[in-house]
Amino acid sequence: MQKQQFSDKPAIFISHRGEDIALAERLATQLKQAGFEVWLDKWDIGIGDSIVGKINAGLENARYLILCYSEAGVLSSWMSCEWMATLGQQLNGYEVKVLPVRLSGGNPPAIMADIKYADLVKDWDNGMVELLNAMGR
Repeated sequence: MQKQQFSDKPAIFISHRGEDIALAERLATQLKQAGFEVWLDKWDIGIGDSIVGKINAGLENARYLILCYSEAGVLSSWMSCEWMATLGQQLNGYEVKVLPVRLSGGNPPAIMADIKYADLVKDWDNGMVELLNAMGR
């Protein structure tokens, strides 16, 4: 089992649907203000960048992957690759954790159905407190 190297700031990868970018950016901004290093596609993939390369680098450095539940679903091809790979690493003992967040509605995929999630739809502030507590803040 390979040990990942993390910086002093715990890194977070935010996996979200394109339709939810405004809410994902709000979430990312609050996490950054709480002292986390945050990877968000809108912030970290520039014109001319390799999308796959940038996503891979973001996932490799992440201590947490926040899986954003969406009214549009969570099984888009990009999202599925991101969170399934991370869940596989978590189940294999790597020091990475998938943290589900209900961002704009929707339901968890079957494999995540029994995992408690932070509900930002019902109460954004309380959901953020729960999410930060899950990451030791």
